[in-house]
Amino acid sequence: MSGARILAVESSCDETGVAVVVGGRRIEANQVASQVALHAATGGIVPEVAARQQLRWIIPTLRAAFEEAKVTWDDLDAVAVTYGPGLIGSLLVGVNVAKALAVSHDLPLVGVNHIEGHIYANWLTDTDASQPLPPEPDFPLLCLVVSGGHSQLVLMHDHGRYELLGQTVDDAAGEAFDKVGRLLGLPYPGGPAISAAAVGASPATRFPRARTAGRYDFSFSGLKTAVLREVASYRDRGDPIPVDGLAAAFEEAVVDALVSKTVEAARDHQVAAVAMGGGVAANRALRSTLAERLEGMPLLIPPPAWCTDNGAMIGAAAGFRFAAGDRADASLEAIPSLALPWLEAVDVADAR
Repeated sequence: MSGARILAVESSCDETGVAVVVGGRRIEANQVASQVALHAATGGIVPEVAARQQLRWIIPTLRAAFEEAKVTWDDLDAVAVTYGPGLIGSLLVGVNVAKALAVSHDLPLVGVNHIEGHIYANWLTDTDASQPLPPEPDFPLLCLVVSGGHSQLVLMHDHGRYELLGQTVDDAAGEAFDKVGRLLGLPYPGGPAISAAAVGASPATRFPRARTAGRYDFSFSGLKTAVLREVASYRDRGDPIPVDGLAAAFEEAVVDALVSKTVEAARDHQVAAVAMGGGVAANRALRSTLAERLEGMPLLIPPPAWCTDNGAMIGAAAGFRFAAGDRADASLEAIPSLALPWLEAVDVADAR
C-alpha cells in the first residue's frame, strides 16, 4: 500500500484529536485534547459546550502533533478528517479546519467515517520506523464496535467492504454505562467508574439479558431500567445500595450480551479473526471474557488509548482510502448520521 504521510483530524464528539500517520499504519504523532473533566460536572456531554471546546483546542492540538512528529507541511501527502457520524457542531469544526488546511497547503483531502476509524485502529502501530511493521489483520474480519454512541457487529470482507450483521436497537453500550453510572452515583464517564467498582465484587443480582428480533442485535434499554428498579427497591426499603455489587451485575450483563452475539457471529461466518474498537473496547472484563470464549480464535484489540476517539485511527482508515484513490473536495460536508457503505447482507442459514 501507499506510504503516504497523512495529517488526520478527529472532532466527532468531545475529544479533539490530531495525528500524523504513515501508510495507514505507523503513528508518528497522536495528540488528543480531552473534555472529560469539563463534562463531568453535567454527568454527560453537552453538544454546544463540546463544539466550543473543539474550536478552542483544534489549533493547539494541531501544533502539538506537528511538534511530536517533527514534520513540516512539505512532508505531508494529504489531510484527512472525520465527517460523520457525530455531533454536528463538533464535526463542523474539524471538517472546516481540515478543508482550509488542505486548500491553503495544496494537499488532497480525504473524508473518513468515524466508525471506520475505530475499525482501522487495529492496523495501527507505534513501532519505530526502523522496525518492520507487524502483520495486517486477515479477512474476513468480524469487528465489534462499541462506544458511547455505537454498538455494531460489522463483517469486513476486505478494505472498504462492510456488511452490517447487527447493532443496538436502542441504547449504545457506552451510553448505558454512563446512565447506569449516574444511577449508582458514580463519577462520569460511567464506563471506567463501573469497571473500577466491579473489580473484586460479587454481582448483587442477575440482571436480564434482552431478546432481540435480529440474531446479532443488541438491546440495553431494558437492562438500564432493571438497574433503576433495583436501585429504587433498596431506597424504598431504606437499605444501603450495594454499588459495587450492582456495578458488577450490570457489567456482567453487558459483557455477556456483547460476547455471546460476537462469538455466535464469528462462528457462523467462519471469520479469520475478531477485532474490537470504540471506547467500551477498553473494558477489561469485555476483553478477557471475549478472549476466553473465542477459544483460541485470534482476537485483535487496540491499546486503550487507541480505543477512545483519536486522530490516529482516522489516519489509519485514511491511509487505505488514499491508496485506493479516494479524494474529497471543498464540497465535503459534516453528516451527523453518516453510515458505512454497507454491502447487502447475506443470510447465513440461506447460504448453507
